[in-house]
Amino acid sequence: MTRIAVIGGGVMGEALIVGFQRRMTPQPIVVVAEKREDRAADLAGRLGVLLATPVDACAGADVVILVVKPQDVRGVVDEIAPSIDDQTLVISIAAGITTASIEAVVPQAHVVRAMPNTPARIESGVTGISPGASCPDEALTRARVLLGSVGAVVDVPEHLQDAVTAVSGSGPAYLFYLAEAMLEGARSVGLPDDVARTSVVQTLLGAARLLEVSHEAPSVLRANVTSPGGTTAAAVAVLDGHEVLTSVREAIEAARDRSRELSAG
Repeated sequence: MTRIAVIGGGVMGEALIVGFQRRMTPQPIVVVAEKREDRAADLAGRLGVLLATPVDACAGADVVILVVKPQDVRGVVDEIAPSIDDQTLVISIAAGITTASIEAVVPQAHVVRAMPNTPARIESGVTGISPGASCPDEALTRARVLLGSVGAVVDVPEHLQDAVTAVSGSGPAYLFYLAEAMLEGARSVGLPDDVARTSVVQTLLGAARLLEVSHEAPSVLRANVTSPGGTTAAAVAVLDGHEVLTSVREAIEAARDRSRELSAG
């Protein structure tokens, strides 16, 4: 039976654990290292995971998943290195942390860098994965299967992981930001809160689904809704006046640049 050590029991750690328990047969043994005692107890009570220190969690683990803040990764890897067995699969989901920096400390491991996003909580995420220099194909395949428990998986060269972080890792926040603005706008034109929320959420869901199943580009789908001189045209003119498309592109570039800064330390 697969033994998985999850180092960090926050929102993403929990999402991964739930995905593993739902999708993997037989269910793996999951050992969690979480420094917040109340959070650790909550996970153990609700999900039935085992609790341990990082060092003990990694001892004998087939897979180690690092779900800690980027600034904490190096310290954690130094701590657990003596407990990592040969050919253990180590998956890091920390933005900006390279596989080379982890391999330098645990050269005996097979290291994969991954960037999931928060819709993993409902098994609707997308994760970009990149193998380290010494990671064989079978280890990458194993990582792909594991992370496929919480959504789609895409393979990318590691030099593009900062871009993945900016687009899909941070991407849910962009949509939530838009939802905030749409809700505020709905209220400003008089819609009650319950009607506003339903209207906004279902519109976003429907539009995303249409984009998923359609073979048309987003620009074409947008044009299909935008009759010349109509209501949508008036709205889009305001967005264009504020250069929203440019702002979103610049936001993604800023997120990518920050990921690069984290990589540089």
